Amino acid sequence: MADPLFTPFAAGLLALPNRIVMAPMGQGKAPGGMPDPGYPAYFARRAEGGAGLIISGATSIGHPAAAFDENEPHFHGAALAEWQRAVEAVHAAGGRIMPQLAHAGLQGLAPVAPPWPGIGPSGVWMPAAQLGVEAGPERIEGEPMTLADIEAVVAAFARAAEDAKRLGFDGIEIHGAHGFLIDQFLWARTNRRSDEYGRDRARFAAEVVAACRAAVGPAYPISFRISQFKMTDYAARLAETPQALEELIGPLVEAGVDLFDCSLRRFWRPEFEDSKMNLAGWIRKLAGRPTIAGGGIGLAKTAMEYGEEGVYANVADASIAHLDEVRDRIVKGEFDLVALGRSILGDPAWAAKVRTGAHEALQPYRPELLMGLN
Repeated sequence: MADPLFTPFAAGLLALPNRIVMAPMGQGKAPGGMPDPGYPAYFARRAEGGAGLIISGATSIGHPAAAFDENEPHFHGAALAEWQRAVEAVHAAGGRIMPQLAHAGLQGLAPVAPPWPGIGPSGVWMPAAQLGVEAGPERIEGEPMTLADIEAVVAAFARAAEDAKRLGFDGIEIHGAHGFLIDQFLWARTNRRSDEYGRDRARFAAEVVAACRAAVGPAYPISFRISQFKMTDYAARLAETPQALEELIGPLVEAGVDLFDCSLRRFWRPEFEDSKMNLAGWIRKLAGRPTIAGGGIGLAKTAMEYGEEGVYANVADASIAHLDEVRDRIVKGEFDLVALGRSILGDPAWAAKVRTGAHEALQPYRPELLMGLN
């Protein structure tokens, strides 16, 4: 029987040789927004190493308040020439790549405060939370976004989508997770508006998707990154029930999302009571669209990070620990693709080594890799 992890996947124009996705990970290697010259080779190494799809870390759209900080790559202006080099390098290595288009909004974890004011649906955001510690009281930053602000951001997303298609990317991913701007509209705690964007928390996200769809045409692949948790609040939830989740994602499907990239932190954890399915499984069921599931695949489960004992003895044991369960869930149709972040950051050839059974040759993830382009 063929390994489910390495069977082809196709959804519209998106055709992948396997189910392995390099998860979007911001590297902070773009001073002033210009991507480091090492980015093309960094992504190409993962394509050569067998990843079926590469999704870039967050890239800021062409809006004055979009960037997470001064070292986040731009996806507009002069930076586009560097992104074209990245596309060419990945394609030359036989891979496929999408940019993750983002607006940080009031995201509160930038290591250096940006020299621009943040914007958000209600001017409400949270202080940074430590791992395992609930976020503290909200803070108020500025005024709620005006309708003109909203229109400007939607237009900037559409321009970025059009540029991505022109540069030859294999699709786009819209960042609607982790407390970035779109997520701030989706989350009731940060969206306290009394207008139509508050009464319908999915409206802003759906308008972004629809504008991108109009910019790229009916067939170009659009992925939407979604999460319950935030970078500043690991206990946060957009939806407490499947019905509430369906109300949020239904408009996104109607607007043109082809694929949902579900950031889970722990892929094996059930999302709602009375079911073992994770968020990716529920969205696939409710939306009728393929999903990506990621969170802890290929990594040791540690008491610090996962609240569980049982540290694996070596990289090989950690890397294969979850894979049979992942395979089983793919076969059952719970989700379609699996995203790996730190595992594939530690070893660019993770996919190729797992495919051939060379687990003992896997290289470990090390925290310092987050600061480089290895």
